[in-house]
Amino acid sequence: MRVAIVGGGIVGLASAYYLADRDVSVAVYEKDSIGGGSTGRANGGIRAQFTSPIHVRFSRESMPVWGSFEKTFGVEIGYRRTGYLFLARTEGTAEHLRENVARQNDLGVPSDYLSPSEAIEHCPGLYADRYVGAAYSPTDGFADPHLALQGFLRGAGEAGAEIHTGVEVTDLQVRDGRVERIETEDGVSEVDFVVNAAGPWAGEIAEMVGLDLPVSPRRRQLLLAEPEPPLPPDAPMTVDVDESVHFRPESDGAAIVGGRNADGDPEHDPDRYRTSNDPDWTVDTLERAADVATYFGPETAVVRGWAGLYTVTPDHHPIVEEPIPGFVNAVGFSGHGFMHAPATGQVVAELILDDTPETVDVSPLSADRFERDAELHEGTVID
Repeated sequence: MRVAIVGGGIVGLASAYYLADRDVSVAVYEKDSIGGGSTGRANGGIRAQFTSPIHVRFSRESMPVWGSFEKTFGVEIGYRRTGYLFLARTEGTAEHLRENVARQNDLGVPSDYLSPSEAIEHCPGLYADRYVGAAYSPTDGFADPHLALQGFLRGAGEAGAEIHTGVEVTDLQVRDGRVERIETEDGVSEVDFVVNAAGPWAGEIAEMVGLDLPVSPRRRQLLLAEPEPPLPPDAPMTVDVDESVHFRPESDGAAIVGGRNADGDPEHDPDRYRTSNDPDWTVDTLERAADVATYFGPETAVVRGWAGLYTVTPDHHPIVEEPIPGFVNAVGFSGHGFMHAPATGQVVAELILDDTPETVDVSPLSADRFERDAELHEGTVID
C-alpha cells in the first residue's frame, strides 16, 4: 500500500509515523520546510479541559503519548503538566466554568471549580480580588512544538517514511471515483491513499478532488515577554476568559502571552499574511495581562513576537474523514492540532488500514455535518 501525505506539520508527520510503523509505504510532501506552517508557530498547549466529548477523547488518547515521548522517540520535548487555570470575572462566566467542570468530570477529566483564593495557590501573582471563580486541571500543560515535530520526523523516518521538503503538490487525479495519482513538481506517483494534512492550505488540496471544505485560515498572534518579577516555571497556562488574554511560562522566567484579535478576525491567504506582531495588539495584550497578575507591567520587555494561522471550522472541531475513496481529510483543528496530533495520527492510520478507527470515534467529524445541521459545540475555545 502506498500513502501520500500532503503537509509536513505535526498532524502530517504523526500520521506518517503511525502508518509507517504499521509497515505502510509512506511519502510526505511539504512545499516549504518541516513545520513551516502552523506547527512552527504554535503555543504548545496540551489540555483536556474541553466540554466536547470528542475533544476530551482526543486529549486523553494523546496525553500518554506526550508523557512517554522521550522514551518512544528519543527527543525531550519539555512537556510540563503545570495545569490550565481558567479565570472568570463575572458571575455569568463563573457559572459557565462550573458547568464546564461538571461536564469534564463526567468525561473523566480531573478539573475543579476554584474560588479566587484557591486560584492564587496555583498562580501566586494573580490579582485574585478581580475574579469571582476559576477552573483548574492539574493534568493539563504544554510542550515544545518544534521538538515534538522533530521527534515525529525522526520516528517516521526510522520507520521507513520518505520525507520530501520543498516539493509542492500540484494536482490529485481521481479515476472511477477514487484518488489514484498525486502530481508534484517532481513528477507523478501512483497512490492508494492521499492524506490531506495541509493545515491552512487544506481547502486548496480538497479542491483538487472536487471538495469544498468549510475551513478558514485565521491569524493568531503570540509574544515572548520577560516579566518582572519572573513567571514561576510551575505556573499554569493562565486564561482570563472575559478579557481574552492568556500566558504560560517559558524558560528562565519568561512568558508566552497571547490574546484576542482586534481586526475582526478576517480570513487570510496562507501564502500572504503578516507573520510578525501588530504593535497595537502587543501593547493591548500586555496591558490586559498586567490586569491579571503582578508579573506584567511597565517593566515587562518584549523579546519577540510572531503570528500564525489557525485553520478554523464553523464549530471549532476538526474534519477527519474519508469523503471519497482513497482521500482522507485530517484538517480544521481550530488551534488544537498540536495537542491532538498523536491521537489524530493513530486515527488516520486506522481509517486507512482498519476502516473504522478505535482510538477515537470520528464519525461525527465528517464535513457534511454542516449541511445536516449536526454541528458540534465546544465551550472552552481559546483565541
